[in-house]
Amino acid sequence: MLKVAIILGSTRPGRNGEAVAKWVHGVATKKGGADYELVDIKDFDLPLLDEPAPPSMGQYTKPHTKAWAAKIDSFDAFVFVTPEYNHGTSGALKNAIDYLYKEWNNKAAGFVSYGSAGGVRAVEHLRLVMAELQVADVRAQVTLSLHDDFESYSVFKPHPRHEKSVGTLLDQVLAWAGALKTLRNQ
Repeated sequence: MLKVAIILGSTRPGRNGEAVAKWVHGVATKKGGADYELVDIKDFDLPLLDEPAPPSMGQYTKPHTKAWAAKIDSFDAFVFVTPEYNHGTSGALKNAIDYLYKEWNNKAAGFVSYGSAGGVRAVEHLRLVMAELQVADVRAQVTLSLHDDFESYSVFKPHPRHEKSVGTLLDQVLAWAGALKTLRNQ
């Protein structure tokens, strides 16, 4: 069975992303078709990238990097839950991504974003990063508006139509993850 990480990409106190990630995980679990795990980057306590060698060399020296690498390596695909801060993804998520290289390669990814403009610019930023990491990102994405999907900008109350969008995103992620798994097994 495919393993999919739902990566919570914010470490900010009082973050909206936690409710969003738990919702995505609930929708995914109900849908089935894979083993889904919520992965919170906050749990890995990654400082600003502190490895002496470039990630592409795979010569990790720090315990936090080794733990993060083992976790990411165990998945076939990812659903990134990202806020949009200043037209980009969070610095914490970008830092966590930058720690690794081969652990991301030849896997699939989808995006659930939130922000004043639905987080679309954060996803565009992440799509460029995923291309460099040899991650196949799917077309479908879920965009959540702070105006429409959050009460008082802080209590998550997604419009019912978004559940179908998550399903479409997961269908694409699973299809690509299955195809790419054969490539990784060569």
